[in-house]
Amino acid sequence: MIIGITGSSGAGKSTACEILSEKYDIEIIDADKIARKLTDTNKAYLNEIVSKFGEDILLEDGTLNRRKLANIIYTDRDKRHLLNSCTFKYITNEVKEKLKENKNFAIDAPLLIECKLNRLCDITIAVIATNRRDQLNRIIKRDNITEDEANKRLNAQKPNKFYTSRCDYIILNDDHIKQMEKQLEKIPELNNITK
Repeated sequence: MIIGITGSSGAGKSTACEILSEKYDIEIIDADKIARKLTDTNKAYLNEIVSKFGEDILLEDGTLNRRKLANIIYTDRDKRHLLNSCTFKYITNEVKEKLKENKNFAIDAPLLIECKLNRLCDITIAVIATNRRDQLNRIIKRDNITEDEANKRLNAQKPNKFYTSRCDYIILNDDHIKQMEKQLEKIPELNNITK
């Protein structure tokens, strides 16, 4: 079973994945972690980013200045598409390699649909934050950024309707894990893969 988990930043995808990992026989593939790892381990990927954005996005030690790149892509839609165009192929290849293992997987990917990873999934789940304030607070805390930066990130992303209209199931995150657990328990496909 391959499950796709998507939604905007700070919606609670990681929390949903933690529940899936703890309560079900499911291994998590985190697309954001893959992207971060690739910038450290895949020279071709990092070189492609530098060729598109310039050496200004590197730190003195030659590693990617993630915060600087984030500020660029969350204020310039064209630059965001440019980054995605080169990132998608690398992430997709890594995910496909992992999926060759005979296991149940959940792919945690904010851009699951945009990079067409949803086509590899048996079911897709949209995680939607019910309160924007909570969502902003989660982003601020997780990424150690200002409220203004967090707002820019959210405003640059797809609206909730994009996810809810394209996914098989919707999980509403009201910041109560028990509520998320109950909603996940109602997904019939998960009943077959409990631990």
